[in-house]
Parts: sequence; C-alpha cells; structure tokens
Amino acid sequence: MKKTRVLLTGSTGTMGYSVLKELVKELDKFELILMVRHMDPRKELIQPYEKVSGVEIYWGDLTNYAEVFACVKRADIILHVAAFVSPAADYDPLLAMKTNYGSTKNILTAIKEQNRLAEAKLVYIGTVAETGDRRPPIHWGRVGDPIKPSIFDYYAVSKVAAERIVIESGLTYWVSLRQTGIMGAAMSKINDPILFHNGLHNVLEYVSDRDSGRLLRNLCMMEHQGELSPEFWKHIYNVGGGETCRVDTYSMFQDVFGAIGIKELDYVISPKWFATKNFHGQYYLDSDKLEEFLHFRQDSMTYFYEEYIKNLGITASISKVICKLPGGQKLMGGILKKVFLKMARTEHGTIHFIENHMENQIAAYWGSKSEWEQIPESVHDLVRPKDWNQITVLDHGYDEEKPKNKLKLSDMSEAAIFRGGKLDSISMEQGDLSTPLTYTCAFGHTFEASPKLILEGGHWCPVCERESWNYGRRAMVDPFFAQVWKPLHDGEEPQKEYKKIVNELMV
Repeated sequence: MKKTRVLLTGSTGTMGYSVLKELVKELDKFELILMVRHMDPRKELIQPYEKVSGVEIYWGDLTNYAEVFACVKRADIILHVAAFVSPAADYDPLLAMKTNYGSTKNILTAIKEQNRLAEAKLVYIGTVAETGDRRPPIHWGRVGDPIKPSIFDYYAVSKVAAERIVIESGLTYWVSLRQTGIMGAAMSKINDPILFHNGLHNVLEYVSDRDSGRLLRNLCMMEHQGELSPEFWKHIYNVGGGETCRVDTYSMFQDVFGAIGIKELDYVISPKWFATKNFHGQYYLDSDKLEEFLHFRQDSMTYFYEEYIKNLGITASISKVICKLPGGQKLMGGILKKVFLKMARTEHGTIHFIENHMENQIAAYWGSKSEWEQIPESVHDLVRPKDWNQITVLDHGYDEEKPKNKLKLSDMSEAAIFRGGKLDSISMEQGDLSTPLTYTCAFGHTFEASPKLILEGGHWCPVCERESWNYGRRAMVDPFFAQVWKPLHDGEEPQKEYKKIVNELMV
C-alpha cells in the first residue's frame, strides 16, 4: 500500500510533539513532513529525527505563504496543530493573530491554488477557549453552543477567526477538533499568572498529552487503512478525556498540594487571588463522539498528578517529610504562598489588576471591585456550587430532532431569530449546510455564513466578533447568547463594552 504523506505543524509543542512520537512508530505507513521554524526555541526536540528515513524536516515559517505552499503541495493529510497559545499569546495579541489565523489562511489558500479542495484532508486544532467561561450552573456544554471567547483572550479570538475560515473553506475533507486543557509535563511547569485567571470554581474536562498524540495517530492510521467513516469529516468535535478527566480547580488544588503533604489549602493560596469570571472550560456532553471514532482515551487525572510530582523531583519528597512534622504544612505552604503572591502581582496577575485599579480587568474578572472585596480570605468560607451533576442543555434555536438533510430555509430563519437577527436569503436547497446564506444581526451587520457554521459551530456575526466584546448588550437582544452570559453576570452593567485591539483583518 502506498504511504500516506502527513504534514505536521507544531511538532515542538505539547500536542504536536506527542503526535510526532506516535507517528514515527508507523513510518511503514507514513511519510512525515515537519514544518519547523529556524528560530523555534524548542527545535532541539526535532534534531534526533533529522536522519530518520521517512521524516523530512522543512525549516520554514507558517506565516510565509511560499513555504506553506511547498509543504502543503506534497501532503495528503495536514495536521495543523501549531499555534501561538496562552499565556504567551496574552503578551503579543497581534503575533497570536498572525500565527494562528494567518497560518490557517495560508494553508487553505495553498490548497485552493493547488486545486486540491476535493482531495487534501485538513485536521484543524481549535480550542475550548472559543466558548469561554462556562462555570456552574452552565458548566455542561456541547458543540453548537455559543462562541464566546473570554474578554482579553486574544488567543481564543484568533482561533475563532481561524475556525470560521476552515468551516467555510469549501474543502471536501476538513475537521475542527476543539482541544481542551492538555495535562502532562508541560502543564505541571506553567509558571504564569494565568493560573489565577482559572477560578477556583472553574471546570475543565482535560485530556492528556499522550491521549492527544494517540488521537491524531489513530486518525491518520484509520484514514490510511480506509477505516475512517466518511461521516467523520466536515464536523466540529470537542476533545475531552471523559469522566475521569473532569475536575474543578479547587478539587485539583486539593489533590496537587495534598500529593506533597499539604492538606490545608489556606496555607498555600488565598481565594482573593483568583478570578471568579472570564476564563474558559466546561464538562462535555458530547466528547464521547470523538472517542467513538478514534478510540484514543487511556489516561485520567492521576496521570497529571504523577507528572506534577515528577516535575518537582526531590522537592516533593522533602515536602512530604517536612509536612509530617509539627508546623511543617504551614512552613511549606508559606514558602509556596509567597511565590504565588509574587506571581499574582506581575503584569497579567489578578492582584496586579486590583492594586493598580485596572477597572476594565476588574470588571471582566470579578464584575466589580465590590464583588472582589466580598471574596473571603479563607477557602473554608467559600460557598461552593452544589450542582456539579446538574446538566443544563442549551437551546440551539431550531428543531435538533429533525434529520440534517431535512433542514430548510424556515429552520435557518428560526435559528436567526433566536440569535436576535434575521435571515435575508430567500432560498436554500434543503439539507445543504455548506452554502452560505445572508443574515443581519441584532446590531444591523449584514454577513454571510453557512448553516454548518451557525448551527454546528455556534458562530454568528463576524463583525460583532471582530469589533469588541459587547457581551452584555448582546445578551439583551440575543436569546441564544443570553444562555451563556446572564447566568454568570446577573446584575452587571449590560452596556459595558471592551474594544478589541486586534482582529483578523490586520493579517
């Protein structure tokens, strides 16, 4: 059987490197093309593969169209894993847009110019950050829920824009896999104030780096062997590790610090350091769909806790011994607490926002200064949500029981009205979810979007998405979006708007 040529971007990143390690085990089936930047700070990870038969390293930049064109031309499957991610993206929003949106645009343009829309297979990696903050009571979600990148999260903004052009690309074979938080060695080493953006009552259904590698290995293997169902393509999927990978931040901290002997969280953290709004994460109602196709899950949260201990090395052993001594937990916790507080006072830190009276950040992450002041000093005084297992299924604004090939113009009109807008198109071929229709949003912006983008992707007006975070105003006129805003922002100023300093038109 002829080998399948796979182009892998992002092979030095957390997910990409895991994919690389899986695919090199199968070089009797694949030829790998790795596109790596000369200036990549982790390029030493790739050097062992430079002389491996069946692996070609192309030293180039995804923002350089000519170099992208050359790599795409030879690929049967394109695994577009590369991204400029948070927290790094928080410090350079324009670079995030150039890298994440620009690279995706280059890949799609190359495929089109090569007249390969009907044959090239693109696997695009999206992100859970596209749907933003989904704390209790709306912490269970699925594909098709509203797109809502968190305020100031330009990584998510760039990925929303990129996913949109993938879905609307005209490719016969595309898929968008919305990656969740990746647990493993890299996550255990995060040393950035983004730790405090992840509120204590926030939830995530994580997936391991190893399972992420297996996911794309299995996809390529099944496609190579003709075992991947045609029904897999032209869809969006949530990537999640399932029930054993669902955890809230508070519980994760209990396990992490408990593993090194600190049972009292007050010794290590203060609730006042943590945002109460505006991060991202959810438990998935539909992540089993991807597992049913690709059978990749093997790890649980236990794997992350093991990696965390391994990363600490001898420090973990010393901490366990000290914590058994009288006053030991308080001593070790106090050392860590000073380190964390210092971090929270850095440029993007939550305490930095408070101490420097940064009104927009305070409004975004807590609602107001008075709401922050009401947060207790002790974790024992926190009022914990009680509805972890209560599932609220959001209304998508059309009859989801109807077979997709039966959807017609009236269904799209119903969906548009539920989003506070209207459908302007006067005709639609029944069951055609790929051809764009014309809509007007509640704020008077006219735009085109396919039924697939709106119904399955949860996207809506690109002009609103591009210009600002106008979520309070939008929730007043858009019942679809109100479902993910009002439960978490009751009583806030609805006219609050945050202008975006970066958008995809700048690329």
